[in-house]
Amino acid sequence: MYYNIYEAMKNIKLVLVNEKDEVIGFKEKFETHKIPVPLHRAISVVIFDASREKMMLQKRAAGKPTWPLFWSNTCCTHPFKDEEYITCANRRLKQEMGFAVPLVEKFRFVYQADYDPVWGEHEYDVVFAGKYAGEVRADPQEAADWKWMQVTDLLKDVKINPEVYTPWFKIVLERLYGVKDTLNKSVFVKHLG
Repeated sequence: MYYNIYEAMKNIKLVLVNEKDEVIGFKEKFETHKIPVPLHRAISVVIFDASREKMMLQKRAAGKPTWPLFWSNTCCTHPFKDEEYITCANRRLKQEMGFAVPLVEKFRFVYQADYDPVWGEHEYDVVFAGKYAGEVRADPQEAADWKWMQVTDLLKDVKINPEVYTPWFKIVLERLYGVKDTLNKSVFVKHLG
């Protein structure tokens, strides 16, 4: 079956919020990601191996309008109207990577970044983490590739090659490990807790 991400996005409404995470409206997903991008809810999931020495990375699918073929955290998406953040994180991990594990909320932040003159992100992002050992069945419409990467190697590589990683993932790495100076100066970040 042919998958058209733009058609799929038309039927989804994102939850627009303020920096206190208070709902202020809803907007079509496709339009929400066009500059100027309104602040909207998002989740990011980070999966570690049992030792927490390796992290599962995803290479975003080529059809994504924002940061296609960039390496990022295990998965990410946007909650539906009235969907709890943890429910969204569990749903998306199963949809994108084909497995489920217990997840724990780690922190929240707001960021804004432009991908190009048309597309961008402005998200109230809630980050979850979990551990996994088993089979991965990544959805090729969402993930062009995936891999386990030693955290020590990842932290070195993101300093050497920051241009191959998504901006939100670099913020996650900064919060988890103190990685600095990998973000483009035009990226706005506000840490919330």
